[in-house]
Amino acid sequence: MRNQQFIIYTVLLLSVTLSMTFGQSRFDTLTRALQRVYQRDSLPGLSVVLVNQKKIIYQHSFGYANIEKQIKYNTRSIQTIGSVSKTFAAIALMKAVELGYFDLDTDINTILPFRVVNPNAPNSQITVRQLANHTSGIVDNPSIFYDTYQFDTTLAAYSPVAYAKLKKLGFNQQINDCSLPRFMYDYLSENGQYYTKQNFGSDAPGRSSSYSNIGSALAAYLVEVKSGISYADFTRRYILRPLRMRQSSWFLDVKRLKRYARPYDDHFLSLPYYHQITYPDGGLRTNTSDLGKYLISLLQGYQGGEKLLKRVSYTTMFTPQFSHESPPKGIRLTTRNKGIFWNLYVNGTIGHDGDDPGVSSFLFFNPRTGLGGVFLSNKYIVDKKSLTDLLIHFTDTR
Repeated sequence: MRNQQFIIYTVLLLSVTLSMTFGQSRFDTLTRALQRVYQRDSLPGLSVVLVNQKKIIYQHSFGYANIEKQIKYNTRSIQTIGSVSKTFAAIALMKAVELGYFDLDTDINTILPFRVVNPNAPNSQITVRQLANHTSGIVDNPSIFYDTYQFDTTLAAYSPVAYAKLKKLGFNQQINDCSLPRFMYDYLSENGQYYTKQNFGSDAPGRSSSYSNIGSALAAYLVEVKSGISYADFTRRYILRPLRMRQSSWFLDVKRLKRYARPYDDHFLSLPYYHQITYPDGGLRTNTSDLGKYLISLLQGYQGGEKLLKRVSYTTMFTPQFSHESPPKGIRLTTRNKGIFWNLYVNGTIGHDGDDPGVSSFLFFNPRTGLGGVFLSNKYIVDKKSLTDLLIHFTDTR
């Protein structure tokens, strides 16, 4: 009997050892592949985290958060994440629906303290849902939108050459810093300082798809109006605190400056730190450690967990918004559909990417395998496909 028990124990131990060795081998292969991408794309810093429904299963960082001071990039290095921030707006909108503030098909003019009318389709109405799937008809007027980026040239040394290049791209800071409510009024109200017909598309709401940062920020402002607190406070209360995302915030914090990853251009020249007037569309400051917690909660929510939202809210948030029979103009359903802000990719993954000056990011999960991942880099990567494909392929099998 003892010999039999010994044999069973040995077989089990060998099985576990082989499984662990195989898993580690896969992770080693991933690390080598990421190292090649990191070097080929000349990234200053890069951090990758993979998760299952319970925990972080892989984490690795490369390069520097601050080249000048030789500070290594790690999973706790903080930077903005660009449009991955919009996934938090999706959670916030669905929480607002749960709280009875409005529903997704509510006319936004029944919520706002000022009227928003598309001058190119004056008899139409804009709904919350249309803001969340980018068919509202509110567009990012480049002569105004780029100036919503507010650069702080006093916090840290930066490259005047790199900053001058940004200005040539339109980041001229011609708009005075102001609150989100003030900018929304000035951009969308007929009496606003920055109002023009070029702030709207030519089609009626729902007819065409046009990716809109300002429309996304307006969705967040609706939450402010109905909740009576700022969007930053709302997301802190209903997302960041419940998930213990203690390193995440929406605004520059001088006390955390040493933990911020410096944003760089293609030549490793440092850019000034900045914030955005329309911060809900791309201004969350976080790291891969905190985003790992966020990803775990999303995987659990997709499977029925209710830590942040009710089950029906998760279902709604991840439901395709467009039919293949009559999609709006401007969207290619051969690559992805839209949920509530989320991208529903044809390869079966759900996620969102983000880009800003000195920033690239991607966050996703695979409902079939129960795995997800995120990467952050402190440089704008023109083509992220090799990096995203690598992570998606790795999480496509358990």
